[in-house]
Amino acid sequence: MSVYLGIDIGTSGTKTLAIRQDGTILASTTVEYPLDTPQPGWSEQNPEHWWQATVQSIREVLAAGKIAPADVKGIGLSGQMHGSVFLDRDKKVIRPALLWNDQRTTAECAEIESRAGGREALIGMVANPALTGFTAPKILWLRNHEPRNFERLTQVLLPKDYVRFRLTGEFATEVSDASGTLLLDVRKRNWSTALLEKLSLDAALLPKVYESEEVSGKLTKDVAAQLGLPEGVPVVGGGGDQAAGAVGNGIVRRGAISATMGTSGVVFAHSDEVQVDPAGRVHTFCHAVRGKWHVMGVVLSAGGSLQWYRNQLGQMESSVAKSIGQDAYEVLSAQAGQAPAGSEGLYFLPYLSGERTPHADPHARGAWIGLSLRHGRGHLVRSVMEGATYAMRDCLEIIKGMQIPVNEIRLSGGGARGKFWRQLQADIYGQKVCTINASEGPAFGVALLAATGTGAYKSVEEACDATIKVVDSVDANSTAVAAYNAAYPLYGRLYRSLKGDFADIARLVGSGK
Repeated sequence: MSVYLGIDIGTSGTKTLAIRQDGTILASTTVEYPLDTPQPGWSEQNPEHWWQATVQSIREVLAAGKIAPADVKGIGLSGQMHGSVFLDRDKKVIRPALLWNDQRTTAECAEIESRAGGREALIGMVANPALTGFTAPKILWLRNHEPRNFERLTQVLLPKDYVRFRLTGEFATEVSDASGTLLLDVRKRNWSTALLEKLSLDAALLPKVYESEEVSGKLTKDVAAQLGLPEGVPVVGGGGDQAAGAVGNGIVRRGAISATMGTSGVVFAHSDEVQVDPAGRVHTFCHAVRGKWHVMGVVLSAGGSLQWYRNQLGQMESSVAKSIGQDAYEVLSAQAGQAPAGSEGLYFLPYLSGERTPHADPHARGAWIGLSLRHGRGHLVRSVMEGATYAMRDCLEIIKGMQIPVNEIRLSGGGARGKFWRQLQADIYGQKVCTINASEGPAFGVALLAATGTGAYKSVEEACDATIKVVDSVDANSTAVAAYNAAYPLYGRLYRSLKGDFADIARLVGSGK
């Protein structure tokens, strides 16, 4: 039996799963670790935690699945995008990694645009504008604010690529994750020498770039012994979590898009060509499918907004859920279902971590607007779910405006698990939504990449066709669609009305430093 491992180095934990060639999942486990916020707007992690979680999760999956080590034929890696691991000449980590949701680099983004010759010129070079979450501003932040650490710097790695280095001893990345550094020439699928020169950065700081299914290294003898696997197991390029998740959802051809409602939210569309939004509101990256690209809109606090509500305001619902043996989200969804579509004029702006698409505003903040004595807890929780889904629709509308076909929307993440939120998404998007037989996301996607790269399939498309099927669909309710189409334009105007106030709040509390 041939077995393939998929490893996803996430923000809250590392998931490892094992699949057979036909996509059957043999075992899956997740090992969690902390996230540090040393200052408002900062987000960091210790890369050693990723490595220890990888070792533990692999060993647990092998044991849980009763998998013979010799049966493991390939490993795929996915992970949170944009994070920066800084290594010195001894290949040791210099400081905690700066993560995708870190917002400290506003000044460095402005510096990049200036050095590049303006926003339009920058998009022309790397297909995207400078955003605080990306990797390039983090490198400049290190140079500007920690010059002694920058002097020690010899290598910059993305989170999954640091784990690759620990597994194989190789410095390598792949096109989908590298696209999110802002340093990749997305059209040519290699580092942008033009931008690196303008930023006065040495190309030697960056690893070799592979296609996502290409073998990038093999398990070293010492690590193989630590994991309980044979020496030399191939490790493929893998993918950034969004491209890998799209492979895991079968988004490998035009027409099908994914709407992933996790902590963050992502609307992801496959493209056979490089398609760029001139305003830079959505990202254009290389896909994890060889020679293909994707367009992606990102909502920083989608499911994360509901998680915040549960943790901070939903103690009663959590207690009730525990007493009746239900998940707290099921109780919250039932409560939301008691309020009508549109929450009777109550809006929630889900900008708890700033926002990326379409506003690219690190200072944006969450808000309830329209509260009255009429509103109760059901309205509050429903408005949070509606606000997160409106934000996802923002992404969808831009993609449609780029003339990218949207024939099928496949849901995944926490927003796909509950019937209520699936229906809510269909109603706000205004069209039928689907779910598939695979629900393990990026880890499943990179396991398929490992199977492809080691010869089990001829292409990523063939691997997806063999393992992924649509199993359910939800039609939009015409009455609710009409209500949301009437309410949605006002949702967009609320951000524009408050944009200046958000910036003033940031200055007041010092979060823009």
